[in-house]
Amino acid sequence: MKNNLEGKRVLVTGAGTGIGRGIAMGFAKAGAAVALHYSSSSKGADDAVAEILENGGKAAAFKADFGKVEPIREMAREAVAFLSGLDVIVNNAGITMNMPFEKVTIEQFDILYNVNVRAPFILAQAVLPELEKSHGVIINISSIHAYEGYVEHSVYAGTRGAIVSFTRQLAVELAPRGVRVLGIAPGAVPVENHFKAMPGVDPKQMIQDCGKGIPCGFAGTPDDIANVALFLASDSARYIVGQTIIVDGGTTSWMPFGDGFKQPMQASFGKGYVPGV
Repeated sequence: MKNNLEGKRVLVTGAGTGIGRGIAMGFAKAGAAVALHYSSSSKGADDAVAEILENGGKAAAFKADFGKVEPIREMAREAVAFLSGLDVIVNNAGITMNMPFEKVTIEQFDILYNVNVRAPFILAQAVLPELEKSHGVIINISSIHAYEGYVEHSVYAGTRGAIVSFTRQLAVELAPRGVRVLGIAPGAVPVENHFKAMPGVDPKQMIQDCGKGIPCGFAGTPDDIANVALFLASDSARYIVGQTIIVDGGTTSWMPFGDGFKQPMQASFGKGYVPGV
């Protein structure tokens, strides 16, 4: 196995919490220098950077509002300067929202597509020259929402499907130029935003209940996704190009016959970062 990522230069977006933080910490533990992007609150990214530095690694946090264009490009320039180049970018940053189809506003639609689809497109453009120099890797984080429907997720699911298609197409275009493009579609990975969306629900109980509906019997963790990202970024995955790897404990492999799709959701995703939620 040629998994040695020692000395690699990695940019992870949306790295202050959840899956992004887990991926950033995974690369740092493997010996990579890491630039951690965050969008609003710096606390999570700063805490992760402090932990990496305490363990002898190299890391720094960079802020950018992914709803706008120029901050994305500026963050790319700053991260590349800090890392002195770039070997891997993980496009993880994304926002979600649940809303009945007929109630979705144009503003809500636009902000999800801007953050979830336009931002990784622009960021990949911005760092492409560095990735061509290093024969680097782009890893786009999608979701199983790209493959299966779920109530009140008409906008979010569309953005995740777009990422799968973008990954496949970009891989064909960039492979001859020495850049590998891949994707990961996580299944249920309960993180902070899930707990915020369901106030009053015990996080431990939520994780336990979530696992009951997954064939493997348990919910995933950020580390589960990080392990796949590290493999895809390594030379061991050199022949994997354009694929989006589903990491879901078997969720998309079973037929969930039932009437759950007829019921409105009890959770409320998007509060605090999607207008009107």
